[in-house]
Amino acid sequence: MRRPVAIVTGLVLFGEAVGIVLINAVLATIAENQNMSLAGLDPDAMSAGTWVMGGLSGLLLVLCGLIALLAGARDRAPARFGRIALIGCAVVHGVLGAVTVGLVGWGAFAFMMLVLALLVLTLLAYGPRAKDGLDDEAALAATPRQTPAGAAAGVRPTAP
Repeated sequence: MRRPVAIVTGLVLFGEAVGIVLINAVLATIAENQNMSLAGLDPDAMSAGTWVMGGLSGLLLVLCGLIALLAGARDRAPARFGRIALIGCAVVHGVLGAVTVGLVGWGAFAFMMLVLALLVLTLLAYGPRAKDGLDDEAALAATPRQTPAGAAAGVRPTAP
């Protein structure tokens, strides 16, 4: 179940990246065409800032989508940087979801919460599994290896 969730998360983040870039492109074009300014700020600076914000947001969403997609394709947990990036993406979606409910509406809020849920499910599905206080690698190292005969490694069979 964790592979499909991670792959869907990656694909949804790719789609969201395209949407964010397009929205910022529209906003930058409107600010430039209307010659709008905020508190005397240069309209060209506002337009350039909107383009940069859209590009960076899209790039970060693509990065997080790639991390989730690779985790699903490999069926392995993302490394430390990947987990931190996905956690940061989840936090941003939670905060933006709270903002969008007032500014945009409940539909945008529902979408942001859907993406947040996918990110959290991906993080939990590939989270550490403790077994007697040990992580996966320590638990594997602590269990004795089996020889083809079925006896524990390092134990000599007794004579009948």
